[in-house]
Amino acid sequence: MTAIRVLVVEDDAIIAEAHAAYTERVDGFEVVAVAHTAQRAMAAMRANPVDLVLLDLNLPDLNGLELCRQLRAAGIGTDVLVVTSARDLAVVRSAVSLGVTHYLLKPFTFATFREKLLGYARYRSQVLGAEPVAAQHEIDRAFAALRGAPDSDSLPKGLDQSTLDLVLGVLRAATLGLSAAEVGARMGASRVTARRYLEHLAETGQVVRSPRYGGPGRPEVEYKRIR
Repeated sequence: MTAIRVLVVEDDAIIAEAHAAYTERVDGFEVVAVAHTAQRAMAAMRANPVDLVLLDLNLPDLNGLELCRQLRAAGIGTDVLVVTSARDLAVVRSAVSLGVTHYLLKPFTFATFREKLLGYARYRSQVLGAEPVAAQHEIDRAFAALRGAPDSDSLPKGLDQSTLDLVLGVLRAATLGLSAAEVGARMGASRVTARRYLEHLAETGQVVRSPRYGGPGRPEVEYKRIR
């Protein structure tokens, strides 16, 4: 899969370097440029294809939201993840109206940053398909992907976060798709238990299902984490 190309826009050179380093640590992402001003950000996007902009709002030559307006006015539909310390809800509303994909408050941990990028990757993989969506739940799943993995309070009844983390760990370590029986064996649980968690992950857009052919009878379903 082609890496997601990221432009880091941040006026503070040290913070910009940190955000770039964080991005490079997340599988499937690469930093194509770093810009410290809005003018240089526009130049970078004209010079190289960019899939996602990590955008600070407090730039020395132009407010980040105004940069978003200029991008949209120029017909540039690049996705934007705002990375800022601004907590004003009016700013958040303006960001949403300009098509900002996500909003990340400073300061944050690498784990939080990583989850935001992985959520974006899941969302992107679902909305770039050539086929039209078949049902409402497919649209819901794409938007749910941006919110990342659910916390324990939002899990369906009968599922717990620790077991979900085990399932995700097994899938993360695997290079190929795994069946429910294979996941269960690796985590020390039954196939039925593993399948319940795998189906939940599939419904929330965190894994993809695919048929596995080769044996007699109906094909077996295998699951693979969206990276």
